[in-house]
Amino acid sequence: MRHAGYALNTRVMIQWIDSENINMENVGEALSELDGIIVPGGFGSRGIEGMIAAAAYARENGIPYLGICLGMQISVIEFARHVLGLKDANSGEFDEQSKHKVIDFMPGQSEDIDKGGTLRLGSYPCSINEGTKLHKCYGKLRINERHRHRYEFNNVYREALCGAGLVIGGTSPDGRLVETVELKDHPFFIGVQFHPEFKSRPNRPHPLFYGFIKAAMDMHEGTNS
Repeated sequence: MRHAGYALNTRVMIQWIDSENINMENVGEALSELDGIIVPGGFGSRGIEGMIAAAAYARENGIPYLGICLGMQISVIEFARHVLGLKDANSGEFDEQSKHKVIDFMPGQSEDIDKGGTLRLGSYPCSINEGTKLHKCYGKLRINERHRHRYEFNNVYREALCGAGLVIGGTSPDGRLVETVELKDHPFFIGVQFHPEFKSRPNRPHPLFYGFIKAAMDMHEGTNS
């Protein structure tokens, strides 16, 4: 975030928030002063419901949102629950008994992935869909980004989620793996399965962090105008 701040000549103030202290009842009070929300990568079920509440707040209130790896999965779960109406939507990582695992371990989705340690690890190509927010950030249609995750977007739900308004910004070149999701009618709402922070540098901010901080600046200026 600070790399992007340097490029945009602005000071980025970072406020760390424990998602275990967030729920659907207090999320507005907890996040109302923020100009942008990032849900970063992670493993395990700790604080997940608070992250889902944060994603819902960002989606419903037009707050710039960047979901990184787990943060993308959180945004898909939140959308499935509150827009598509699948009340028990979840990830297989958090609830194996969920009837609607919109995120799950999908070993058959890509046969060329090395399952060593069960992680999809390392650099993989992503094809960007033209006209998306992702396309606007990168300015090109083919990228390579670094991954470190085990669970994937469940393609069983792709048609229903897209039909409800979720936009797929990028996929694996063969179209089988969903790499990014976004919302069309939102200032900036992007979730990515990969880790853009791995490729950001102080003199060369990653395009997604640049786009996110620019959107947060616009939000701040709009709030104060």
